[in-house]
Amino acid sequence: MQILDGKLTSQAIKDQLAVKTAELKAQGKKVPHLAAILVGNNGASETYVASKVKSCAEIGYNSTLLRFEDTISEKHLLDHINMLNENVDIDGILVQLPLPKHINEELVINTIDPSKDVDGFHPMNVGKMVAGLPTFIPATPFGIMLMLEHYNIDTKGKHAVVIGRSHIVGTPVSILLSRNANPGNCTVTLCHSHTHNLKELCLQADIVVAAIGRPDFVTGDMVKEGAVVIDVGINRVPDDSKKSGFRLVGDVNYAEVAPKCSFITPVPGGVGPMTIAALLKNTYHAAIGQKGNQN
Repeated sequence: MQILDGKLTSQAIKDQLAVKTAELKAQGKKVPHLAAILVGNNGASETYVASKVKSCAEIGYNSTLLRFEDTISEKHLLDHINMLNENVDIDGILVQLPLPKHINEELVINTIDPSKDVDGFHPMNVGKMVAGLPTFIPATPFGIMLMLEHYNIDTKGKHAVVIGRSHIVGTPVSILLSRNANPGNCTVTLCHSHTHNLKELCLQADIVVAAIGRPDFVTGDMVKEGAVVIDVGINRVPDDSKKSGFRLVGDVNYAEVAPKCSFITPVPGGVGPMTIAALLKNTYHAAIGQKGNQN
């Protein structure tokens, strides 16, 4: 069993981006500039945004963080997004989700200029991804593909089972794994909460991507020997032994599943860091006017 180390892999990508950014600066060209919007005081969102801003500084990007109270009106938020759309110095825009219930997330995503949508959520970018055209791929699925590529995991002709059909992770990663590309060329089964024979399907899988949002959902009896397991879940479960009162676990029961795997991602330290690396990669391509997931 080999651990797919998201921290090491993301650092390798960030190191490459730092070199490219330094070259842009040395040539007198514009360096990438990412703008992040954070609404409210959600603890997890605060952590995610802080990591993204810190990573920008590490590799030489400029970043702008706009913070708003959770009482901000939808119109006020959309006005700020439009200002960022019109600001030629801003290359990438991300709005940290979730948003307060009185704000329509779909409307917010649709308001972001597709050429600055480095999260890859805009319908125009999603449509281009489905069509196999150059575009910004959602950061978590893109990060998963970058990890598979980094570890030279053979995906051609393999059966991949994706558990979870969200438009942020499950559906896009199922599309990417099935594409005629490397990584890719998988036969993909997309499962969800209404899938009856989930265990049987998982036992057929050469690659399992767990993105259902339920702690320890995938157990040892659901995975065959030698499978590659990608755990997208980040779940807080109570733990009195921790100062915070909780610990982070994935959607995979690591203790049961890991001994059976050829490769597996840990939680934390697996897909999470790769999501940030993918976001930074998208932002670089936005800055140089090259939309898409080019390497």
